[in-house]
Amino acid sequence: MSADLPEALYTAAQVRELDRRAIEDHGIPGYTLMCRAGAAALDRLRRQWPGARTLAVCCGPGNNGGDGYVLARLALEAGLSVRVVAATDPARLRGEAERAWRDWQACGQPLSAPDEALAAADVIVDGLLGTGLTRAVEGDMARLIRSINRAAGPILALDIPSGLNADTGAVMGCVVEADVTLSFIGLKLGLMTGAGPACRGELFMDGLGVPAPVFDDLPPAARRVRPDLSRAFPPRSRDAHKGHFGHVLVIGGGQGMPGAVRLAGEAAARVGAGLVTLATHPDHAALIPLARPELMCHGIQRPGDLEVLLARADVVAVGPGLGTGDWGRRLWARLGDWDGPMVVDADGLNLLAAAPRCREDWILTPHPGEAARLLGCDTATIQADRPGAAAAIVRRHGGVCVLKGVGSLIRDASGLHLCDTGNPGMASGGMGDVLTGIIAGLLAQHLPAGGSLAESAALGCWVHGAAADRAARVGERGLLASDLLCHLREVINS
Repeated sequence: MSADLPEALYTAAQVRELDRRAIEDHGIPGYTLMCRAGAAALDRLRRQWPGARTLAVCCGPGNNGGDGYVLARLALEAGLSVRVVAATDPARLRGEAERAWRDWQACGQPLSAPDEALAAADVIVDGLLGTGLTRAVEGDMARLIRSINRAAGPILALDIPSGLNADTGAVMGCVVEADVTLSFIGLKLGLMTGAGPACRGELFMDGLGVPAPVFDDLPPAARRVRPDLSRAFPPRSRDAHKGHFGHVLVIGGGQGMPGAVRLAGEAAARVGAGLVTLATHPDHAALIPLARPELMCHGIQRPGDLEVLLARADVVAVGPGLGTGDWGRRLWARLGDWDGPMVVDADGLNLLAAAPRCREDWILTPHPGEAARLLGCDTATIQADRPGAAAAIVRRHGGVCVLKGVGSLIRDASGLHLCDTGNPGMASGGMGDVLTGIIAGLLAQHLPAGGSLAESAALGCWVHGAAADRAARVGERGLLASDLLCHLREVINS
């Protein structure tokens, strides 16, 4: 993700408020903002596709369509061949969008049929629906979106791909599959999570010259995780020893599942935890140290075997490979009265879903399927509103929720953060176990210094994705969770 993008993410309603402030409080005419948007979009189009000579500009019924009409007029004045497709009758336009249409109409150019315009276009501009979409796209609009996606030319989306929910990143029936999206004034949360990253293509942002005071006193809906690594990982004292950096206890690895607990344990060690102990099934407790001797392994037969280990631990990570059978259930039950911070993943989450409870000192790290079990719904419901699902998990279970997936969301009672590091190569087994260990290792070291549980979780997500991005430099396909481990040291020491 480009470092040029802003940290703050907004909902559609918030951007409308920013728009209103710019117009009413700072005296910037709405049509001036629309003309700036059209000019910025044309500039981006010509930078992205300098050889393009013929444009198809698809304009909808609102201000997003108005941006399109402005772009079409400016492109024609610049000598490009422009064909405009009106998705709805322009006579129904109002306000600035109507003015933009009238200015285009004054150029003397006829409207074009969709099939003809799309077939001839070097670049297609999506100015159909914008951020105001509240229901599923259907009928003629849906047919036009599908035609745009089938066309040969690359697609530039104005502000947001049409059909994408600006707040949640959910697809509203069907969606334009853009190659480039140029967002205006405020970056929309839905572009960064759910289906947003897959639909938006390469993402750019233009503030349209809106002055900074417009943003005062309007907290964003979320913030991108942008750690200052020099502060997050300060130099260690020359007289440091392992006791200064915490002791992580990882509980999991039921019979036949030693890999998950080892991945979590090694990740905790690789981000700098002083000591890491694995509490795992007796069948393989002696095997794991053969491959990674720095991990202390204890075979656990019954809950009482955990007592000495819990007494020494600063942080507990529970769930990787735990299983939901009798062994896993009994170990999970033992943790009910442990009073230290916990990171809960995998089967720990499944056991929590079966017997819900709430505490404020844990970090829950569900993928969408586990989140659905925690909330008693289906995965589609989670993905339809990922920010809402993360907030609901915190209300029901307390603590911090890390809702994994593209644009992972970190939510606690005070707010929402989004992590946009990582890549599709992470769609493989064991990645969640590595994240669990990373977060636990950071908690054990109290990193970032003075930070909350949510800040540790956010930093852990960022480190996890950044290591995966380094590991994917030789290709995303075939990326394994264990490939991240050696890169963790590089990331935290960069």
